[in-house]
Amino acid sequence: MTSMSTVSAHTTAAPSRAAHHTGFWIVAGAFLFSMAFTTVPTPLYPIYEQRDGFGGFVVTLVFAAYAVGVMAALYLAGHVSDWLGRRRLLIASVAIEAIAAVLFLVWNALPGLLTARFVSGIGVGTLTATATAYLAELRAVSHPGEPRAKAATAATVINTGGLALGPLIGGLLAQFLPAPVVTPFAVFLVLLVVALGLVLFVPETVDVAGSRRRYAPQRVSVPAEARATFAAAAIGAAAAFSVLGFFTALTASIVVGLLHLGGHLVAGAVVFGVVGASATSQFALARVEGRRKLQLGVALMVIGLALVAMVGLAPSLALLIVGGVIAGSGVGLVFTSSIGVAAASARPDNRGEVLAGMFLAAYAGLTVPVIAVGVALAFFPIPNVLVVFALVVLVIVVLAGVPLLRRR
Repeated sequence: MTSMSTVSAHTTAAPSRAAHHTGFWIVAGAFLFSMAFTTVPTPLYPIYEQRDGFGGFVVTLVFAAYAVGVMAALYLAGHVSDWLGRRRLLIASVAIEAIAAVLFLVWNALPGLLTARFVSGIGVGTLTATATAYLAELRAVSHPGEPRAKAATAATVINTGGLALGPLIGGLLAQFLPAPVVTPFAVFLVLLVVALGLVLFVPETVDVAGSRRRYAPQRVSVPAEARATFAAAAIGAAAAFSVLGFFTALTASIVVGLLHLGGHLVAGAVVFGVVGASATSQFALARVEGRRKLQLGVALMVIGLALVAMVGLAPSLALLIVGGVIAGSGVGLVFTSSIGVAAASARPDNRGEVLAGMFLAAYAGLTVPVIAVGVALAFFPIPNVLVVFALVVLVIVVLAGVPLLRRR
């Protein structure tokens, strides 16, 4: 969930370093709030299921609407801040998330949920590339000489950390405050509006007048000599994201339907642990050599998914948490390793196009398996689906990991 954009922006004649330093933290906050908002609905799905009488399949469709929105925006607008300006695109992205929050508040029937999630996905698809590049450029002005990798790591942690915080905050608000399908979105609407107002004062880092060009969608291409490597990396990234998608979309249903536990906080805390572990492993092991990182990531995903499969045979909240956290730790390492392998296999003049393909593959992994799980839940009980899904992804991780290690 890092930026596709590798195009270096033309920095303007900057105001003071202090303005860029303050701008860095404003953009970081806007990025964090926006990403957290996208996962706020996670612990709330059982409320919608009980109220409207739909099952796990419909929940996966609501989740898939978000992923489709992300993929569409990544392809159509993920790169345009390179010449339209970072601030302008960031404002548009945060405004789109605020519109999604309004939709959740005023139209929370099923068509409204699908629409709100799709709109939220569009905002995120535009946001991730823009915010990641913006943070790097603001940091480069406020801290000249500092390695750009630090800003990239900060952006990754903010991105994934926001995704982890959303379910926890949503679960807390729904558990202890009235109107559980209203209060979380009202709170985040306020946060997004405040962030929107502050972003207006952040210095621009792109020479908009000198960077104008004719619009074209993001190109996606892979050199012929790198296609085998790209395929292995794309499968690894898709498998990693499928685990995050599974936990984000279906944890609440598992907690309620399989473990028979009440409370929105429990589901939110489980997802927080899984996604948070992904962010933590990326940050904590950033300096580990690439091959060892990939080996560790594959091993952690295999162990974690095996434990998750056991939950279907012997339902246990503790086992779900432990397995999810271990698998989540592996997800972070496998994903970053896959991105690294793909980037290294590309030529400098088409690295952005290769990474565009990687992110589209990752979000396809986030979408297709989760929909398949939703379809399966319409015909089979949760324990059987949980076991089969975990084992299938485990096999895919191993099959992708072996060629990735060879190409590392």
